[in-house]
Amino acid sequence: MEKLSLVFAWTFLCWLSSGRSAPDASGPPLAIRVPLRQDARADKPLLSPAALAGSDRVGKARRRRGAAAAGGVSFVDMIDNLRGKSGQGYYVEMAVGFPPQKLNILVDTGSSNFAVGAASHPFLRRYYHRSLSTSYRDLGKSVYVPYTQGRWEGELGTDLVSVPHGPNATLRANVAAIIQSDRFFINGSNWEGILGLAYADIARPDESLEPFFDSLVRQTSVPNLFSLQLCGAGFTQNYSLGSSTVGGSMIIGGVDTSLFVGELWYTPIRREWYYEVIIVRIEVNGQDLNMDCKEYNYDKSIVDSGTTNLRLPRKVFQAAVKAIEAASSTEQFPSGFWLGEQLVCWQAGTTPWHIFPVISLYLMSENRNQSFRISILPQQYLRPVEDVASAQEDCYKFAVSQSSTGTVMGAVIMEGFYVVFDREKKRIGFAVSTCHVHDEFRTASVEGPFHGVDLEDCGYNIPQTDESTLMTIAYIMAGICALFMLPLCLMVCQWRFARCLHPHQDFDDDISLLK
Repeated sequence: MEKLSLVFAWTFLCWLSSGRSAPDASGPPLAIRVPLRQDARADKPLLSPAALAGSDRVGKARRRRGAAAAGGVSFVDMIDNLRGKSGQGYYVEMAVGFPPQKLNILVDTGSSNFAVGAASHPFLRRYYHRSLSTSYRDLGKSVYVPYTQGRWEGELGTDLVSVPHGPNATLRANVAAIIQSDRFFINGSNWEGILGLAYADIARPDESLEPFFDSLVRQTSVPNLFSLQLCGAGFTQNYSLGSSTVGGSMIIGGVDTSLFVGELWYTPIRREWYYEVIIVRIEVNGQDLNMDCKEYNYDKSIVDSGTTNLRLPRKVFQAAVKAIEAASSTEQFPSGFWLGEQLVCWQAGTTPWHIFPVISLYLMSENRNQSFRISILPQQYLRPVEDVASAQEDCYKFAVSQSSTGTVMGAVIMEGFYVVFDREKKRIGFAVSTCHVHDEFRTASVEGPFHGVDLEDCGYNIPQTDESTLMTIAYIMAGICALFMLPLCLMVCQWRFARCLHPHQDFDDDISLLK
C-alpha cells in the first residue's frame, strides 16, 4: 500500500511538472499580436466619462493593454501628449535645434507648413532662437502664409526636430522662422508655432517644400499614418486643469485601440492636398436637409484640427440653423447666438442638453455606393466659454458657422471621435472616442453601412473651361475696356487742347490729382 501511494504521488508530481514546463524555444510566443480589424472592438462596452475618470492605476493598466500595434511599436508615451484651451487649438511639445529648444506647437491638419515663432511677440512666452542652434541651416528663402484668420511671414531653413512624447526619432525638417505675424498667435493659448500635417500641394511657398510628416516618414521607420483623439473641454478628466482646458493624444505612426470603442469606419481621401472627404447627406434630429449633396461639398469638405468650428457653405448653414432652431424651439435664443456673436448662459449644472438636436453627417465609405454616419451631440457644437462665465453660470458659444471655402469639420466635430489619418491607404477613419462627452440620454455614434448610388458624384468639381472659351472671354473683356477708354482719351485730348489755348490759367485740380 505504501509503494502504491509513492507511485501515485510520483505520477501526480510528473503531471504537474508537465503542465508547468517552460515553453519550447521553437514554440509559439507568450503573447499573440492580433492585427487591427474593423470589428476588433465591437464587443467593448461604451465607457462613461465617470468611468473614464477613475483611478490612475486602472487607466494606466488600460493604456498598457492597448499600447501595442503592428510592428511592436509602443504608443504608451504618446497618450495624453496634447494640451490646449477650448477654442484655441490643441498643441504638442516639440524640440527644435541642437541643443534642443522645447516649444508648444499647434497641431493643424488643415495646413502643411511647420513654423515657429522666431522673434519676440507680446503673446509668446518663449520663441525659437536660430542663433543658438548649431544645427540650423538657412535656405535663403522667405515665406508668407495666410489663414482663414491671421497670417504670418518668415524665413525658411532646416533644423533637427523631434517630438519628446512621440516616436523615438530625430529628423531634419523644413522650419519656417516666423518674424512677423498678424492675428496669428493667440494671447494665453500657450503655443508658439504650428505643425501643418496636410500634403505638399498646399505647402508655402510651393509644393516643392517637403512637409514635416513627409520628412518623418522618409527619414525614419515611422509608418505613414497618424491618429488624433481630441478630448473637449467638457470631458471629466480635464476639469482638474480648468473647465476650458482640453487635452488628448496624437498617435504618430499607428492606431491605439485603447482610445476608441466600436468599429473604425473609413472614408476615402478624395484628393491629397487638404484631407478632403465627401459628405453625402446631413440630418438634424434624423430629418434630412434635402439638399443636393454637391452643396455639402462646395467647394470642398475637409477634416481640419486647426479650425475650431463646424463650418458650412452658406446655403447649407442657413438650412442647418433653421432646422436646429426649430428643434430647440422650447427656448428662445437671440439671433446673434446662431451667428456666433452672442453667448447663452444657464445656471451651473442646468444646461438643457436634451432640447438641442443631434447633427448627423454621412460620409462616403470605401465602398463607393455605401456611406456611414457620424452623429454629433450638442455637447460638441455648443462650445463652453470660460472667460465670461462666473462660478454660478455655464456659458456657451454656437460652434457652427458659415463658410465661403467649403465645409470644414473642425475640432468640435473631431472631439467626439477617434480620427485616423491613414495616408498610406488614402483614407480617414472614424470611431467613437473613449473621451467623448455625452449625457445619460444620447452618445456620439458611428454607424453604417447605408446604401446609395453614385455617391462619388457628390464631390464638387471645379468647372473646366477650354482654351477657346477663355480666348473668347479675353476678346470680350478687351472690347469692353476699349469702349471705356475711348471717352477718357477724348477728355484728355480736350483738356490738353484747352490748356494750349489758355497757357496762363491756373489749374488747381492738377494738385488734387497728384494727392
